[in-house]
Amino acid sequence: MAKESTTIDIGEPSTVTKSSSHVAVDEKKKGFVAAAAGGGYKRGLTIFDFLLRLAAIGITIGASSVMFTAEETLPFFTQFLQFQAGYDDFPTFQFFVISIAIVASYLVLSLPFSIVSIVRPLAVVPRLILLISDTVVLTLTTAAAAAAAAIVYLAHNGNANTNWLPICQQFGDFCQATSTAVVAASISVVFFVLLIVISAIALKRH
Repeated sequence: MAKESTTIDIGEPSTVTKSSSHVAVDEKKKGFVAAAAGGGYKRGLTIFDFLLRLAAIGITIGASSVMFTAEETLPFFTQFLQFQAGYDDFPTFQFFVISIAIVASYLVLSLPFSIVSIVRPLAVVPRLILLISDTVVLTLTTAAAAAAAAIVYLAHNGNANTNWLPICQQFGDFCQATSTAVVAASISVVFFVLLIVISAIALKRH
């Protein structure tokens, strides 16, 4: 009766195990490289975000200050009348000063969150807070700038249908100051749109 021979091959499983371990290591390396690349471009976005906030702080403080100090008194007057124009003569301009001052204060308070996003570019919570807050403040800034722009337009051009006469021919310096403030606030609106776009991109997953 012939003996049966048994052959045991132990080389193949070892090869398979080694190859699978190499694949796992390669996948981990690729994951680390992708995460580093994602963190790199997100850190660049957050740095740009921080710089935009600094610029917006300067613009909003300037806009609120210029409007707050907008005042002009005409050189001629009578015994009973003195012709003067100031921001506090217009409720819309008062709303503008208060709103833009609130916006400037918010921008200062948002800087720590922006710094945290620079240090931890992959963190979601601070970036989400900035996105929501920027959207709300954008609405306030747009409302203040649009309302003030309407009054500035009437001051320059008047309205013949309602017999509103333009006053900028007499109060030229006052109108120049208010127009400058409105333009600055409009620029800050553009900055907020960019900040919202940056936050949306930074929150996007790979």
